[in-house]
Amino acid sequence: MESQQKAANPPKLLTNRFIQTIILSNVLLQIGIWVRNFAILLYVADKTGNDPYAISLISVAEFAPIFVFSFIGGTFADRWLPKRTMIWCDLLSAVSVFVVLLTIHYGSWHSVYFVTFISAILSQFSQPSGMRLFKQHVPEDQLQQGMALFQSLMAIFMVLGPMLGTLAYSNLGLEASIAVMGVVFLLSATVLFRLPKDKVNEQPKPVKGQFVKELREGFRYVWQSQVLRMLGAAFILAGLAVGLSQALGLFIVTERLGKPEEFLQYMLMVNGVAMLVGGGIVAVFSKRVPPQMLLSLGMLIGAICTVIVGYSTNVTVTLATQFINGLAFPCIHIGISTMILKWSHESIVGRVNGVLNPMFTGMMVISMSLAGRLKGEYPLVSIYTGAGFLFFFGAMVLIPIMRQKAPDTLKVSQMINES
Repeated sequence: MESQQKAANPPKLLTNRFIQTIILSNVLLQIGIWVRNFAILLYVADKTGNDPYAISLISVAEFAPIFVFSFIGGTFADRWLPKRTMIWCDLLSAVSVFVVLLTIHYGSWHSVYFVTFISAILSQFSQPSGMRLFKQHVPEDQLQQGMALFQSLMAIFMVLGPMLGTLAYSNLGLEASIAVMGVVFLLSATVLFRLPKDKVNEQPKPVKGQFVKELREGFRYVWQSQVLRMLGAAFILAGLAVGLSQALGLFIVTERLGKPEEFLQYMLMVNGVAMLVGGGIVAVFSKRVPPQMLLSLGMLIGAICTVIVGYSTNVTVTLATQFINGLAFPCIHIGISTMILKWSHESIVGRVNGVLNPMFTGMMVISMSLAGRLKGEYPLVSIYTGAGFLFFFGAMVLIPIMRQKAPDTLKVSQMINES
């Protein structure tokens, strides 16, 4: 009876111990990631004289492991104890950072790419475990609000992160900036001990040959769901668009706007302020709007804004467009995360995440790795226009599923048993 009352009256989102712990952990990780990203970006730009290929390799090092390890990480996230997995991933990330730091100190500067590379690999085991815990500890009717809360956190660091990264690199240098990342990973692992205990009794025992079967189940599950199939198609198109625009953002600043490379932080800050506002708006209206409609709206606005940024040579116009794009971005992130959680059972959410993520990141890595060469052959205006059309086509793909509602738990369980 008590449990029924508790289910009927779920605690407010911010009083949820799981949410409190995950937010604190993410604050620490965001500090480390932004310091790392900007320190490495500015360092490589200084070392190579703004070489497009060397700069685009930073993004490849960050996202290529996602494509390779997301399938594996998602499958193991459904098998392993999620809390323990997240703690170990943060600890191993910290150790790897300090090992690479020694390599940079005594070896070649090219080792900076490994800091991002190793961290990205481990995140493929940690992130789906977090999604699984989110499904366990957040009530169904609060999932979209929870995603909006995390989007707001990301937005705050879109504002503060570039400042932190630039200040750290300018005042401390590369090695100290990377050391900061190692320290915050250790602190994050410590914070995660506050998470509720893993349900050990419900953890399936590994069986020889079972891994491949479970991996296939993830692909089959996604294929049997029209919503998840269409989401995958949208992921592919959005990944190609994001990869092009993200890898060449520095050249929008230096070539189209005629500003120094440090101006990139102000563009990201404007975008981040807008994301914070947009996340708050979505949190208020999230229960009234289906997640697939949120995603489609965000991609349509992203398409228009991407084209305008490519054409603009006026700082005010570019910053205003970045602000509008930032308002819409939470719709994309919240829509995607909510759709994955609502259309996936707790026992398979890691594998669904592991199947869909590479569709986005794989295409993003491909377009990022081609961005440097495309930049040498085509003007930025043409590349950004193409990216805008890819966003538009991604929004159109979602039209057939616009009115679909999430299946209940019983139907989702039947889908897993049939697979």
